Amino acid sequence: MTGAGGFIGSHLAEAIVEQGYAVKAFIRYNSKNDWGWIEDSKYKSEMEVLTGDIRDYDFAYCAIKGCDTVFHLAALVGIPYSYISPLAYVQTNIIGTYNILQAAKECQLENVLITSTSEVYGTAQYVPVDELHPHVGQSPYAATKIAADQLALSYYRSFGLPVKIVRPFNTYGPRQSARAIIPTIITQLLSGKKEIEVGALSPTRDLLYVKDTINGFIEIAQSHQAIGQEVNIATQTEISVGELAQKIIAMVDSNAVLSSNDQRIRPDDSEVRRLLGSNDKIKKMTNWKPAYDLNRGLQETISWFQEIGNLQLYKSDIYNV
Repeated sequence: MTGAGGFIGSHLAEAIVEQGYAVKAFIRYNSKNDWGWIEDSKYKSEMEVLTGDIRDYDFAYCAIKGCDTVFHLAALVGIPYSYISPLAYVQTNIIGTYNILQAAKECQLENVLITSTSEVYGTAQYVPVDELHPHVGQSPYAATKIAADQLALSYYRSFGLPVKIVRPFNTYGPRQSARAIIPTIITQLLSGKKEIEVGALSPTRDLLYVKDTINGFIEIAQSHQAIGQEVNIATQTEISVGELAQKIIAMVDSNAVLSSNDQRIRPDDSEVRRLLGSNDKIKKMTNWKPAYDLNRGLQETISWFQEIGNLQLYKSDIYNV
């Protein structure tokens, strides 16, 4: 599994261990040899942790060799940073995906799951957004994910590689990056701020709790029908950023007010204004269905941030692109 030290990857790695599978956790090397969210996982000793760089084909090949399934989650995901360094996104999201695909082909893997994103659709041209919706790259990040998805499907069509494109909508939950909207709001509130800085308030999102996302990955991995397919994981509901922020403020029992910060607002033509995903396809192919509504998912997320030590991992007074 690539990206195993990240938000979704760490939850998925733990879930697969719980199901009794051997897990190779591929994590980007850093000078402290820190394993991200795997570092404090109770399952750390049950994983084979490999540190390297997804942009390195030779390492990707060595990591994949001997496996039967690869979950590819390693990516640069922060949209604002993709405006600053598009090349970094090309190198990681496209070349990194090529390395996994080529290594999987050479090693004759039986199951190759490539992680996509609902951002590939751009602003919804119709709802609910199904897998036939046009792909529109409204940010360099989205463009690199579209390219990576198409490259993966070309390996299925050209070489018969058993590729599956897993496309989660807006996943949230414990361990999520401070760059994301829900951790941004929660950490500011729990730090005692009375003016909560956010970006645009009107865009809507289909918010998916991380445990539902993980179950979707596992169900798709087990589905033979999903080979060569793009598959959404979505709740088929939506909420605006402004409504979401007010809901979280009420759940934390705060009297804070919202402040729209220009620094947090995307360029006008780059803002994805509406996302509401269709989950018809995944329901037809698998036994998946969402187990968490937004209230339950947000409560679990808030409770995690309220635990001793977790809030201290975040710097709520700093906005990082």
